[in-house]
This record gives sequence, C-alpha cells and structure tokens, in this order.
Amino acid sequence: MNRKQRRAGMKQGGSAAPTAVAADWAKSLATDDLIAKAHGHYKQGRAEAARAICNCILTREPHHAPALNMLGLILQDSGQHRLAVKEFKNAVAADDLNAACHYNLAASYQALNRENEAATHFAKAITLGLSRRSIEDFVFLNPAIAACVRAIEEKRPLGPSGEYVLDEDGLRAIGRDIFLRCALAMILLASPPLERFLMFLRATLLGKVHADVAAAAGIAAEVERLLCALAQQCFLNEHVFAASEQEARQAGELCDLLLRRAARGEDIPPTWLAAVGAYMPLHALPAARELARRRWPDGAADLVRQLIVEPLQDADAAAAIPTLTPIDNRLSLQVMRQYAENPYPRWTTNPLAALAAQWQSPPAAGDGEGAINDILVAGCGTGQHIFQVVHNFPRARVLAIDISRPSLAYAQRKTREANLPNIEYAQADILQLASIGRRFDLIEAVGVLHHLEDPEQGWRVLLSLLRPDGEMRLGLYSETARRAISAIRAFVAERGYRPTAEDIRRCRPVILMEAARRRWQEATTMSDFYSVSGCRDLLFNVMEHRFTIPRIKEFLDREQLMFLGFDLERPLLEAFRTRFPGDNALTDLDLWAVFEFDNPLTFLQMYQFMVRRK
Repeated sequence: MNRKQRRAGMKQGGSAAPTAVAADWAKSLATDDLIAKAHGHYKQGRAEAARAICNCILTREPHHAPALNMLGLILQDSGQHRLAVKEFKNAVAADDLNAACHYNLAASYQALNRENEAATHFAKAITLGLSRRSIEDFVFLNPAIAACVRAIEEKRPLGPSGEYVLDEDGLRAIGRDIFLRCALAMILLASPPLERFLMFLRATLLGKVHADVAAAAGIAAEVERLLCALAQQCFLNEHVFAASEQEARQAGELCDLLLRRAARGEDIPPTWLAAVGAYMPLHALPAARELARRRWPDGAADLVRQLIVEPLQDADAAAAIPTLTPIDNRLSLQVMRQYAENPYPRWTTNPLAALAAQWQSPPAAGDGEGAINDILVAGCGTGQHIFQVVHNFPRARVLAIDISRPSLAYAQRKTREANLPNIEYAQADILQLASIGRRFDLIEAVGVLHHLEDPEQGWRVLLSLLRPDGEMRLGLYSETARRAISAIRAFVAERGYRPTAEDIRRCRPVILMEAARRRWQEATTMSDFYSVSGCRDLLFNVMEHRFTIPRIKEFLDREQLMFLGFDLERPLLEAFRTRFPGDNALTDLDLWAVFEFDNPLTFLQMYQFMVRRK
C-alpha cells in the first residue's frame, strides 16, 4: 500500500487504519500534524482511526498529553470510565496545567460516583482558566438545567410562572452536578441565560427552606450542597440579582430566626445560613464573628470561610496597611470611597496562581545592568494584575499601591495564599507619589489613570518616578470601543440611578431589556456587568475619561516617549499585520488609528501598551 492509499484509508475510518499501518504512515508526519488528524477523525466519529493515530504518537512520545487525553475521551464515550480515568491520569501527569485533561478526568470520576476526586479536578480545571463560554456550555450539558433554562427563556420577560415548578427530582438532579457546584463557588458566572436560571433557582430554594422551617422538614444532602454553592456565587457577584418582595420577606424572616438562634447559642441548620447568604452579606451580620467560630459540616464550612471568615480577615488587615501619601484631592476621596465600598475587580481564581510555585525566589540585590529590579504597580486594585507582573519578573521587588485599603487587603491575602514574595503594599494617591523619593525600572498603570481628574497630570507624576532607561505599561479606555458603555452611562444619569447596590440591582434588568434595541450588547457581554462592584466600575464610576489614539500620540510626542506596541491577542495582531505588513507598522500609531476606525471594538477592554523615554 503506497502513501496515497494509506491516507485514503485513514480518511475512511478505523477498519482501514489499523495501528500497524497508521504507524508506518505516520513516520513522515510531525507529531502536531498527527494529533490534528486524530482530532479530525474523533470529531467525525471515527474513534478507531483516532485511537490508532494516538497510539502511534505514544510510541514516539509516551507522555504526549493530548494523545493520552484523546484515548481517555474515546474510552469515556463508550462508558469505560475506569479505563478512561487511567488515561486521563496519565495525561494530567504529563501536563498538570492542562485544564481540559483535568475536566475530562473529573467527568469520569463523577460517572464513577467518586465525588471528592471529581470536585478536585473540576476545581483545578476552573482554576487553570476554562473560558466563560466553555463553563456555560458545560453547565448546560446537565439535562435538568437545560430543561429549566428552556422553560425560563420561553416565558421571558416575566420568567417562569406557576405553571413551571422545579420539583424535588429536578432539584436533586441539579444538586448532583459537581461541576456546577464548583463553578458557582469559584467563578463569576456571567451571561443573561445563566443569571435568569440562577435567580429562579435561588427563589425556588429559598421558598423550599422557608417552607421547611414551618414544617420542621429536612432537605436532601445534594440540594443543601447546591444551596451552599449558590450562596457562594451570590457572594461573588455581591448579591447583584434583583429579588421579589416575597423573596425579601422570606430571607428577612430566616435571617431573624438565624440571629435569634445564634444569640442563644443554639444549632443553626446550614440551609438557613446558605439561604440567608444568598440574599445578604453574612460577614455584615452582627453575629458574624460568632458564626465564624462555630464548627460546620464540610459544605457549610467552605461557605463560612469564604463569606464570613475571609471578609472579616480582610477588614482587620485593611487597618494595618501603611499609607505612603496624603489623600486630600476632592475627586480622589470620592474614588477612594467607591473602591472602599466595592473593591474591584472581584476575582477568586487566577490561572497564574497554579504556576506560582515554579517561579524563582528573588535575590537580595540587583541582577545587573538593564535588569528589572524595582517595579511600581500603580492602582493595583484587588491584586489580580500583580500575578502577571510577578510571573513576568519573578526576581523583582514590587511596590503595589492603591487608593482603597479594602482592595489592598484583598490583594495582600490572595498573593500571600500563592506565596508570592517581595511585594510591598501601601495606600497612596498617584497625584502625590512624587513625594516618596523612589525610582523604578518598570511602572504598571493599567486601568487607573482614566479615573483621575487629570489623567495626563497623573501620567507625568508616574513618569517622574521612572528611571532613565525604564519602561511603563499603561491601560486606558478607548473612546471608540466604549460607545455602548458611554451611552449606558448617559442613560443611567438621565434616569437618576444612584451608585448604590439597590439601584444597580434595579437598573440592570432594564439595561438587559433595552440592550438589543439600543445596541448596548457589548456592555452586557462584559463580565463586569454581572457583579455590583464590576457594574459600578463599568457604568457608575465617579470619573471616567476615554482616550483616542491621536490623543495618546500627542502626549507621547510632547513628553518625548517612544511607543513600543499594543498588547493584543494574536488574531488581532495578525489581522493588523495582514492589513499593514511593513516592518515598523506595529509601532505606527497612525496606522493603528486607521485599523481601529475599521475595527471599532479592537480595544474594547482598553488600550494596553508599553512606552519608553526616547
């Protein structure tokens, strides 16, 4: 059989592609090409052809994670979960940072009713950065959830009426979904269909717990775990979901019962704690510290840690954060109040945290000429960006400043949990930083200058702290990309909505209903829209300036700064190179202005770019 015949046989499926023939045929192809062909066969239902190619790859590279993962998927599809687990475990051993391998391993563990192992690997997959779209797709794989979502969507905009009831069997089927519970506890779920489903689920569970109090009835274990996870999700989004009057009454009555029992030292059912925590912040209750000291069963213990213990720790730690500069500017004080009330951004998992143990420890002194030894992160917020900075420069000393003490306390705890060394946190106003008498090799100011009264003044203050050969990374809002957001901000102001949690809950459903008609979809697809702090930052911010590329270019020319390029995802950079193939095109701001005009959502997040003094 010649090469052409072998290729034809591979396309026809397993019977024409036995392992020995595939191994002979594969000799001329690189491993990447082979795994791509295996994926093609697998997607077309040719499992034996895919298996043969994977076995050939493994004779060449015994620890090739994608090939091991695909063998596991083939076994999983045929219901052979015990054998699938072995292949997935080998894949994870070969590449412990592969989110897909962890997810697939967890799915087989769940099929085998090995809940603890399933939860461990689902959590690892989420931590490693499964995309929002993937998470939503995986949630909707549950038939009970899919049926519930369909019923809700069919009855929009009013939601499901009394004709649709999620019965005990449906609740238990949803409660048994380990991936859903992990996702609820760990990451902000951000899409309109998921939000409507979770609001319906919350109201259903609250009603059940409220009714069970009067009947002195219990609740199934899987439903209790589901309610605890849902309360964790509501904590992550800061109770952004709107609630009916009935829900508010039932949650208030449960809260009163809980507080009375706490005052008397009596037992409190975990379901009461979770139901109340789904509607209000538990750490703000007068009995919070007493509740934190109690012993709770496993599911409730995680809830108490996240919703009570950690917020109380952050509040205590905030008082000890040192202050580097005075904060007396009128607008700075307003911004400080906003981010003290709603630290931003809200986050729990960071893919880079999984790599932190591999980063080098910093030396005591410099690393030689040209090294990045001292970094300033101006406007560090809750610390998410610091992981990227330390990942890029693991041996540097980092000063992270922000105007919000609660944000700094959160950042301090998260980086301490990941054992990130050599980070100093302090409260400061960027406008006053010239007084600290320090200089830096790199300054990161991503997402902060556009909230100052005079962004260019703040930019110049930061430049005064930069060493002569230093570099600066900036992130600034784009006027072009944020047209929908600007329109919503105008709508919010016109309707008189205030920057309070109550008004944010009231206005969000209106924005969602108006989104298609008013072309606001870009804003409602952003994860910030799905939490109180995110929505406040996005649509209710005390101050927001938006830039254009010509305005950036004018400032760079005036300050004698060299533009080093935008940070963008590869497809956008490739599209730009295709349009403007010249050697110096990537650093030509005039060309970027043309590209943005033709592609107005290029910088939807921000202009993120590097500069250096000429």
